[in-house]
Amino acid sequence: MQRVKNFLNDSADLKYQVAETLSEKILEAALLIKESVAGGGKLLLMGNGGSAADAQHIAAELVGRFKKERPAIPAIALTVDTSILTALGNDYGFETIFSRQIEAIAQKGDVLLAFSTSGNSENVIRALKRANDMEVHTIALLGKEGGVAKDHVRLAIVVPSDDTARIQEVHITIGHIICEIVENELEE
Repeated sequence: MQRVKNFLNDSADLKYQVAETLSEKILEAALLIKESVAGGGKLLLMGNGGSAADAQHIAAELVGRFKKERPAIPAIALTVDTSILTALGNDYGFETIFSRQIEAIAQKGDVLLAFSTSGNSENVIRALKRANDMEVHTIALLGKEGGVAKDHVRLAIVVPSDDTARIQEVHITIGHIICEIVENELEE
């Protein structure tokens, strides 16, 4: 039982630390997304593994609803089309699966939200670079030290932990906070 309490306390402690150090950046990210959507833009989300699941989760919250009924918010997870992912991976290499989609569907003023616990996934880095070239706003929820990705993103939100599970727990919490702020701000 103590082991379970320790896991929960570690998660809570990290969230307290993030509340004290990253709240301003989280609000900035939410407001950037809100401004883009209010101006006719869309949110594109990406990640690998558990981070892919987080990207899909947040996209679903925005297209559907988070806490209240409201018009759908345009959000697309770049992780869900298996035909595109496998074709790009096969024909161009796994490192291109997100950058090629950015090239195809992103427009100037859209927002790309990347989830990466390490910040070192080549496919995420390439997509961030491509988005920057296209004047797409880039935000990354990262972990550890932020990896290479932190140098290729407009707004890096780096969770100060080396524990992948704890980082992902905080990422989904941040994602939910962003959803709530965007939902409330668009209603005003």
